[in-house]
Amino acid sequence: MTQQPWEDQEYVKYTLWFVFACVIYSMIGFSWGALMGGIHEFRHFVDHRAHGNLIVRAHTHINLLGWVEMAIFAAVYYIVPRLVKRPIYSMKLVKWHFWVHNFGLIGMVVFFTAAGVSAGIAAGAPGDAVRATPAEIELIIKPWLATMGIFGTLVLIANFIWAYNIFKTCAGWKDSK
Repeated sequence: MTQQPWEDQEYVKYTLWFVFACVIYSMIGFSWGALMGGIHEFRHFVDHRAHGNLIVRAHTHINLLGWVEMAIFAAVYYIVPRLVKRPIYSMKLVKWHFWVHNFGLIGMVVFFTAAGVSAGIAAGAPGDAVRATPAEIELIIKPWLATMGIFGTLVLIANFIWAYNIFKTCAGWKDSK
């Protein structure tokens, strides 16, 4: 008797890891949002310092690429093999997808945040005696954002890995019995 896709322990483990990652990222994202909204100094820093919006982008990415995307990946990995009545095309690609996506996302969030905090500190508060110029601030954040872009590329690559794996799983589904 042939093993059903959902009877494969690696398949189940990684599908659940996507679910667990979704839950962890959602708790981080929800907490981050509550802190930004609830702590006056944090909210003021984000809203009124140079490039505070980069901290908001980090928060947004942890929610969208962490919470939402991980939930979608888990759901699609769960549903597609059942629809096409065959195992996922490549478990190796599922594993690569999981690790590359998480590594890339964490890097994006760290470097978006570092850029926003660095720029905000360099800009200083209104009335501070020493404040960096806009040109100096751009020089400060440029390497942070370039590095963030590398990690963002990893997330994009992970998404292509996922798309390819799902496409290959679905291709020719009418032919499978």
